[in-house]
Amino acid sequence: MDLERPDLSNVSPEVLEYIEALEAELLNHQSSQPRRRSTDSEPSEPPTTQQVVTISQRGMAKRTARHLYGRQRRSGIGVFDLDVDEHDFPAHVVVADESERLLLFSNLGRVFPLATADIHQTEELRAPGESLIERFPFHGNEHIIGAIPAEAGQYVILASQRGWVQRVAASYFGKSLIPGMSFHDVKQGGQITAVCWSNGRDEIFLATQQAQGIRFRETQVPARGGCLGLRVDPSDEVVAVTSVVESSGVFVVGHDGKGTIRQMSGFRMNKAPGAGGKAIFKSDQLIGAVTVQEADDLFILAQAGKIIRFRANEVPPKEGVVQGVNCMEVRNDVVTAVAVATLEN
Repeated sequence: MDLERPDLSNVSPEVLEYIEALEAELLNHQSSQPRRRSTDSEPSEPPTTQQVVTISQRGMAKRTARHLYGRQRRSGIGVFDLDVDEHDFPAHVVVADESERLLLFSNLGRVFPLATADIHQTEELRAPGESLIERFPFHGNEHIIGAIPAEAGQYVILASQRGWVQRVAASYFGKSLIPGMSFHDVKQGGQITAVCWSNGRDEIFLATQQAQGIRFRETQVPARGGCLGLRVDPSDEVVAVTSVVESSGVFVVGHDGKGTIRQMSGFRMNKAPGAGGKAIFKSDQLIGAVTVQEADDLFILAQAGKIIRFRANEVPPKEGVVQGVNCMEVRNDVVTAVAVATLEN
């Protein structure tokens, strides 16, 4: 039976708290049984070595085989995933093969290589992780801002909170990479907030928390030293960077679970980096932006620990500024991260 949650705006706080407690207990029960699927889910794929790695704000992490995540319909509530204490929350998600290395990037621009197979593995979706911070010499004010598979492009693009962009050749991130090697001076544009791979010939798309963005050719960014990619308002900061071309679609999602696929054909490329941003979509707080193909799957992570997987082609692509559609039912929760999974043909 397909039921919608009724309007509870006139319900007393005590009754609402009781209802939400029952809902949380139901979700907990469902997520502890990974082989049982909700009525609106569907088989996602046969067994695969691809892993979904979830990392908390304080560096707790686990990995779980991608095929254990049943694909839901867009706007579902998801299932519980990484289990952390009340002072922490799931903040990052990345999909990588168990044979690959990951590159963990910190807010200070330092990089820590880690084999995906060395991350704590679980066979149940809801499970605690193990600390990544304890494995490496992190500073007291340092934390993970993102993770990407190693050897997945020609350049790593680093973006800072104030819009500074750097382009570092893949050769610097080989197997001889020293853990903790620094690639950024925080005096130049503030702390690093986003990273992605590029192939050396595409364009860079930057997005801010207030849903402003810019697109320009990556070859206009000086090697290693970088340049200003986007003039960012003092009350705003860059939260996402992704590599695009004219035909690309970029999935953007807000903290409220609404998202859209913004087609780059409707988002004019700037002649040079360093200009002010243009509106991407209508959102009070943009969380992430990833380049997607129609056949891809999307993973959205929320602060309470829920995660949802659904087909990217369920999100209508748009060339203009729109409010977006419901991609994850968050209720009193907020979205914290998004990742894309490319399925094998």
